[in-house]
Amino acid sequence: MTDDPTWFIANVTEQTWRGAPGWGRCTKFEPEGVRFQDYGINLHTIDPGERSTMYHGEDGQEDFLVVAGACLAIVEGEERTLRQWDLLHCPAWTRHTFVNEGDEPCTMLMVGARRAGAETDCVYPVEPLAVRRGAGVTKETTSPDEAYAGTPDDQDMPYVEGTLPGA
Repeated sequence: MTDDPTWFIANVTEQTWRGAPGWGRCTKFEPEGVRFQDYGINLHTIDPGERSTMYHGEDGQEDFLVVAGACLAIVEGEERTLRQWDLLHCPAWTRHTFVNEGDEPCTMLMVGARRAGAETDCVYPVEPLAVRRGAGVTKETTSPDEAYAGTPDDQDMPYVEGTLPGA
C-alpha cells in the first residue's frame, strides 16, 4: 500500500463496490493500492436479512451514519434500532455489528480511525445476540480469517441503482 495520493473526487455510483451474499456490499474511497493513513471511510449497504460484519471491537474509534433505511445495531450486548440520519459513535474497543431485519436496504457511512503504518487490532468476542443473527463467533478470536471462516468471499460489483436517495 502507498501513502495518501493528492486530492481527488470520487462518486459512489462510479466506484467499484465489493460484496458477498449475506454480508452486504460496500465501496471504499481509497484508490487501488492506496490506504489512507488517518482514517478509513466507506459506504456499506446491507439488504434485508444481511449483516455488515462479525460482532467485534477494534483499537480505533469508529462512527456510523445511517444515510438510507434502518438497521439493528448490536452494541456492547445491547440492541438498538438505527434510522436514517442516526449516528452511532463507537470509542475504541466498543463491540458492535449491524443486522438488517427490515424490508428495505440500509446504507451507512462508516468512518474509522487509523494509525499510520499500523494494522488495526481487533477482537471478535462471543455475543449471543449476534450469534443468533449469524453475525457472531462461537469462540472468541483475534483472527479475521477464523471469524469469517465459512463465509463467502467478496466480489467486485457495480453500484446498485437506487441504493442511495437520488443516486
